[in-house]
Amino acid sequence: MTEPILLTAQHGSTRVLTFHRPQQRNALSSALIEVLRTELAAADADEATDVVVLTGTDPAFCAGLDLRELGGSGGNLGRLSDDGIPVGHPWRPLSKPVIGAINGAAITGGLEMALACDFLIASERARFADTHARVGVLPGWGLTSRLPAAVGGAFARRMSLSGDFVDAETALRVGLVTEVVEHDRLLGAALDLGATIAGNDRVGVRTLLASYRRAEEHVVAPALQVENETSRQWMENFTPERVAERRDDVIGRGRAQNAP
Repeated sequence: MTEPILLTAQHGSTRVLTFHRPQQRNALSSALIEVLRTELAAADADEATDVVVLTGTDPAFCAGLDLRELGGSGGNLGRLSDDGIPVGHPWRPLSKPVIGAINGAAITGGLEMALACDFLIASERARFADTHARVGVLPGWGLTSRLPAAVGGAFARRMSLSGDFVDAETALRVGLVTEVVEHDRLLGAALDLGATIAGNDRVGVRTLLASYRRAEEHVVAPALQVENETSRQWMENFTPERVAERRDDVIGRGRAQNAP
């Protein structure tokens, strides 16, 4: 039987979704993107679920788009947008909070997945990097809006233009994550937060979350549109061969910087 690429588990009223391609550092194939969107929608529709936790199977949270597929068919790049998913979002926004439990490296598209969560907690092993410029693609899931909102414009530009990794303690200092815990405590800490949220008034939580999002929309929506237009223009001259040529260098630089 084929091993699942996304694990699902229910802990009380918290649904845990776990990227599960550990040999590929949970890189995003077309299939993984599709099943993630399906499972998030299912969690949103399930009235027994109040909170979602998104994490990864060690050693990584998510290494971004699978470069083998990106440099071959480029099919996973075509999954950046989909019918019914708003511009600048990796999935249709949920009515329930999504906690990102970052257990390892969150790189490029993986960083965008993390930023799409409502807030993040991190293992001491977490690392964050935006390597779009190294790979030769541009963000399409809202990074140029959400990253500066989290860490400030200057630090966001530093991350994007350098491609360098940021460790967990630095991520906490600049506001990218809300908490850093020992690696073995990460899932427990996320579940504790989920239980705390679920213990509040259900309608109140969802209404308050929706209010936060509406309050941000006048800033976020135009920024997401700019990113989408820029990405579409870039794609007019994009070829998978460009990624294939750079893949080994990108992977090598990432491994060197991400070494403990």
